[in-house]
Amino acid sequence: MLVRLGVFILWLIHFLPFSFIVTIGNSLGILLYLVAVERRRVGAINLKLCFPDMNDEEREKLLRDHFMMFCRGLVERSILWWSSAERISGLIRVEGVEHFEAVKGKPAILLTPHFVGMDAGGQWIAQHIDTVCMYANQKSLYLTELLLKKRARFRNQYLYSRQQGLRPILKGMRSGLPFIYPPDQDQGVRDGAFVPFFGVPAATMTSVPRIAQMTGAKILPCITRLLPGGAGYLLTFYPAWENYPSGDDIADTRRMNEFIEQRVMEMPEQYFWLHKRFKTRPEGEKRFY
Repeated sequence: MLVRLGVFILWLIHFLPFSFIVTIGNSLGILLYLVAVERRRVGAINLKLCFPDMNDEEREKLLRDHFMMFCRGLVERSILWWSSAERISGLIRVEGVEHFEAVKGKPAILLTPHFVGMDAGGQWIAQHIDTVCMYANQKSLYLTELLLKKRARFRNQYLYSRQQGLRPILKGMRSGLPFIYPPDQDQGVRDGAFVPFFGVPAATMTSVPRIAQMTGAKILPCITRLLPGGAGYLLTFYPAWENYPSGDDIADTRRMNEFIEQRVMEMPEQYFWLHKRFKTRPEGEKRFY
């Protein structure tokens, strides 16, 4: 019932002017920072690990700013889920679109790390091309079905659960559909390895170079930034990576993490710090959380 009520409120919000929605998101972020004690603890640990040279006051401010950006991203989904394609595209400025155009019709991995604006960039992409992507089931079946419906609003988007594995993803890529892939969360090391992230060993999927090897895919990074006030979003497509994969999965995955680190340093408040990124530890190492 609470989930449905939250969705109904979100639906109502999408009728508001964008600047009002931004204000709601920021205000909710301030409130959530105060009440979400466990998520605040996780974020504080992540920031201390990744930014050891910051003092406590600097990290606390960064975490407060992140909560506002995180809640902006949540509340602004009201526009992404229910507003027209014209309203959505009108809020998104795009840089490097020539790199996007260059991979159309070819196997490609659209690398979309977990920045809070990633869903806005994903909706712009979905308006322009069919894709394949993977999703995680939510605790609520209603919410899972809603997310799938809203992510597939435009054109033909093929979404597969993690339980279905890579086979349908690879099939779609070989037919020329790009794979939208955010590979930067801790999913253990069964299909990955410990690769440094801001100098800390982090369980990281090595699937990007492996999929590229199997399909001949180009790696095209796509980063979406939330702009101040009511200015909307900036979606940036970076040039496809050269000499990738190299044949060394660990080196290639390190290259991916280093790229993400560089983008984080440009807007640290917009990276998703509330996930237990360093939950899996090398054998014998003390847990952080």
